[in-house]
Amino acid sequence: MKVTRTGFLALALSLAGVAMAGAASAQNLRLSHNTGDATTWHKGAERFAALLKERSGGMNVRVFANAQLTGGDQMKQAEMVSRGSLDFVVTSAINVTPLVPEMAVFSLPYLYSSYEDVDATTNGAPGERMKEIMEKHDIVVLAWGENGFREVTNSVRPIKTPDDLKGLKMRVAGPMYIDVMNALGANPQQMQWTETFSALQQKVVDGQENPIGAVIIPQRVYEVQKYLTTWHYSYDPVFLGVSKKLWSSWDDKKKELVRKAAEEAMAYQKELTRESTAKGVAFLREKGMEVYEPTAEELAAFRAATKSAFDTWAAKVGPDLVATFQKAIASKTN
Repeated sequence: MKVTRTGFLALALSLAGVAMAGAASAQNLRLSHNTGDATTWHKGAERFAALLKERSGGMNVRVFANAQLTGGDQMKQAEMVSRGSLDFVVTSAINVTPLVPEMAVFSLPYLYSSYEDVDATTNGAPGERMKEIMEKHDIVVLAWGENGFREVTNSVRPIKTPDDLKGLKMRVAGPMYIDVMNALGANPQQMQWTETFSALQQKVVDGQENPIGAVIIPQRVYEVQKYLTTWHYSYDPVFLGVSKKLWSSWDDKKKELVRKAAEEAMAYQKELTRESTAKGVAFLREKGMEVYEPTAEELAAFRAATKSAFDTWAAKVGPDLVATFQKAIASKTN
């Protein structure tokens, strides 16, 4: 077949146009989270990136662990997403409270007593309400995952009563937990997670509080802590969020694709977290930790001791919002 010069040029221009269109449709995006690459946070983020790459034909999401893009500052991640200088974030609700104080509602001390309570809120009206609040701060919550119930560890003594916390230097993630620890007579130290392991190792702080499956095991906290108490005092959800600026640039088809990938990825992350938590106590005992599981009466004492912190933060996030959560939990049990 003979191709004329004119035909050759037309073909070349056509191919160049296809290549340019492909390049224009490709997106290289960044996702930040603030834990290590062995955690369920990272595994959920990687699953999200893989699903988008497979289904979108051009969206490439690079995952950055340990809050690398914010110099290790876990609180700044949400702020960067809100400004549009970062594309995606996987983080916990408590890390967003400097930007969106209402997110502290999830972690009010002893708000929840079971996973069923949690699911009644994240899967119901409270979860939708929190998405609306977050969007006002220019972050679109695509899906809820799980950090989990936060348990307390330390290297000094078993914690069986509120008095056992008195005087202990406890690493905490945010302002609400400072008030909780103060109510218990501890000495709270707010600290980035990236600094915490070495602080525990060097006895700069005596203890910390975090979920078993999502943090304590994968971050090897058991190597620097002797005692763990499963007091379930606070719950912390994880969410996968996207910059509203980026979200608004997509058509409905792309939005649906991204949201579905996020929902599948966070469902996977939540499943991994709950599985590892269920097996976690036995694993930690094998690793040499002394694990104390409080009785109902002992948990009631912790609940009473932290009520002042509950009341303070319920007022800050808004009584109506707290009531929405309590109503969903009560409806589940009735």
